[in-house]
Amino acid sequence: MEKRAILAAMLMAGLLIAYQALFTPPAPEAPPPAKTTQAPAPAAPAPVAGVPPVPPPTAAPAPVVPERSATIDTPLYRAVVSSGGGAFREWLLHYRGDKPLVVPGLSGPEGLVVERANTPAAPVAFQLSTDKVALARGGGTAELQLVGEDGYGLRITRTLTFHGDNYRIDESIRVENKHAVPQSADLVLAWTAPVEWPKDQPEKFQGQHATRIVGRAAGAVRREDLAHAAPKVTDGEWIGVESEWYVAAFVPRTPGMKLLEAKASPPSGPAVIRVGLRAPLPPLAPGQVWEGKAQHYVGPKEYERLKALGVGLEQSIYFGGFPLPQHYGGLPMEWVVVPVLWLMHWFYKFTGNYGIAIILLTVIFKVLFFPLTVKSMKSMKAMQAIQPQVNALRAKYKSEPQKVQQETMELYRKHGVNPLGGCLPMIVQIPIFYALYVALAVSVELQNAPFLCVGRLFGMDLWICDLAAQDPTYVLPLLMGVTMFIQQKMTPVMGDPRQAKMMLFMPVVFTFMFLNLPSGLVLYWTLSNVLQIAQQYYMNQEGKEGKEGKSEKAPARAAKKA
Repeated sequence: MEKRAILAAMLMAGLLIAYQALFTPPAPEAPPPAKTTQAPAPAAPAPVAGVPPVPPPTAAPAPVVPERSATIDTPLYRAVVSSGGGAFREWLLHYRGDKPLVVPGLSGPEGLVVERANTPAAPVAFQLSTDKVALARGGGTAELQLVGEDGYGLRITRTLTFHGDNYRIDESIRVENKHAVPQSADLVLAWTAPVEWPKDQPEKFQGQHATRIVGRAAGAVRREDLAHAAPKVTDGEWIGVESEWYVAAFVPRTPGMKLLEAKASPPSGPAVIRVGLRAPLPPLAPGQVWEGKAQHYVGPKEYERLKALGVGLEQSIYFGGFPLPQHYGGLPMEWVVVPVLWLMHWFYKFTGNYGIAIILLTVIFKVLFFPLTVKSMKSMKAMQAIQPQVNALRAKYKSEPQKVQQETMELYRKHGVNPLGGCLPMIVQIPIFYALYVALAVSVELQNAPFLCVGRLFGMDLWICDLAAQDPTYVLPLLMGVTMFIQQKMTPVMGDPRQAKMMLFMPVVFTFMFLNLPSGLVLYWTLSNVLQIAQQYYMNQEGKEGKEGKSEKAPARAAKKA
């Protein structure tokens, strides 16, 4: 058997050698090298369901690019762009003082990153077209071009266009596949921020620490605390991170770009979130090009500047809402707050002082609503006059609630008193004054805006040098409490006297609440109390004169009857 097996193997080997020698043609010679010119690459094939993704090409070392940076100087900010990913290592706002929104190693953009499955992601090393960009006051634009390769044959060109009169950056991205095989990847532009700001590194200005993620998709705005961030990639109009007065936002301008939100908890250091744009590249054939556009906004939440972008970024300013009765939904405070903001800025143009602008706003609204206030006060005084009779009815029919209600309504009709007369005029005014309150709370223009600043002593401002900060001397909150107490004492008492005594305790509570609120808000509230006191004094004097006139006419009528 063994001899037969060896013989069979030898016969099979012989047949195989004879077949290759007689029937297999010789290998063709290698063709001559191709010319440097290349025909246009075919269009990228559309993705087909069930077809596996294009495998990543073999890595090749990316060109070594020396570390460089470019400085961008404009009247509104100073920025430094690094060749490592094209990240902004500095973004210093020239806005009511110098305010650094980017803190290296803690908060800021990470630059352009190319991501592939099962491949470590890293920022692309770029060559910069210049090391300095300068824009003068009055507008104009300037460009900075960044060119680099990712190590897998993708040649990426970023063109950043800066504007001298706003905080917007227009970005164009061009990706060319220089590899010999098709490939695909994802481009990511993101801003990183710590969930918890380090306690050993205090904020250099109010609002430096971003506290929320804000974005808009399908016309609806979503806000979320950084601690609640969850990994997601969605369609939408824009996304960013915000504090109360500042926002860093990304706006996709090419179909297919997604909004990115992610959270990471490194072994050492605080948890961080990434918010930005993800651009999935289609499969690119050798020599094929993909182009995309995006916008960035890094700056204060000024309503008109944000609205000028035309993507609804002004909705990053949270105005709140005013509740209405059931079945009527709510009143969007933006409808009321935006005109109030416009009027305040208009006054500022003429006065040059936001404190005076706040005073003028408060006075104008008090004057406009004075007729309603008078009507409300008269109704309250009428209710106060018949209150003893109402109390007597309650004591007489204390076991018959329905009888009390009927007799009370009859008493109101007899004296021509409307129990809602004191409330309805005030209800009309509340949304307006609440809108003024909100306008002052969200207005970034009040930062470092002085009112009556007389200097500094021992490192402390002497009275109000920043309307967005608390009064360091606490004089204004105490004045607010005193004026509120006087107003409560002068207001007609209705209902249970014990409740009136409880209301006198409210000024104390409000004083403690207002101690740490922005001075602009406390100024508005204090002046509103002063004007209310003046109106109440006017009504009280008018009431005294009316009583004196009636008392003088009574003897005359009695003499005529006699």
